[in-house]
Amino acid sequence: MSLQQQVMDAMKVAMKEKDSKSLEALRAVKAALLLAQTETGSKEELSKADEIKMLQKLVKQRKDSATIFTQQGREDLAQPELEQAAVIEQFLPAQMSEEEVAKVVDEIINETGASSMKDMGKVMGLANTKLAGKADGKTISMLVKQRLS
Repeated sequence: MSLQQQVMDAMKVAMKEKDSKSLEALRAVKAALLLAQTETGSKEELSKADEIKMLQKLVKQRKDSATIFTQQGREDLAQPELEQAAVIEQFLPAQMSEEEVAKVVDEIINETGASSMKDMGKVMGLANTKLAGKADGKTISMLVKQRLS
C-alpha cells in the first residue's frame, strides 16, 4: 500500500475518533506529498526514498520547533509539535539503535580506509546512503566524528 493510501486511511480513522492532533499531522503529510508530486510534474507516485526523506524532514521540523518552544518556556506549544512528530514517525521505518549505527559506521570506515577528519565527507556519504531512513543524520555525524577524531 502506498504512503498516500496509508495516510488517507489514518486520516479517516482520526476523523472518526475526532483526534484533531493526529488529523493535523496527517494533513501536513498529505499536503507535503501533494506538493512533492506537483513539483515533479508527474502523476506518478514518489519513490520510497523520497517519501522517507520527506517524512524525516517533517519530523525534524516539528522536533526543532518543539525544542525552540521549550527553550522559550512555551511547553503549551511544544507538546502538540511532539505529538505531531510521533504521528508522522509511524510511517517511517523502524529506527536503528545507536549501537547498530555505530557498527555500520565502523564497517564503512574499515571499507574506505578512512583515518582522519579529512575523510569524513566520504564516510558520511556512504553512511547516509546505507542508513537512509533508518538513522538520524545527527547521530550518524556524531558517531563518524567520534571514530575519525
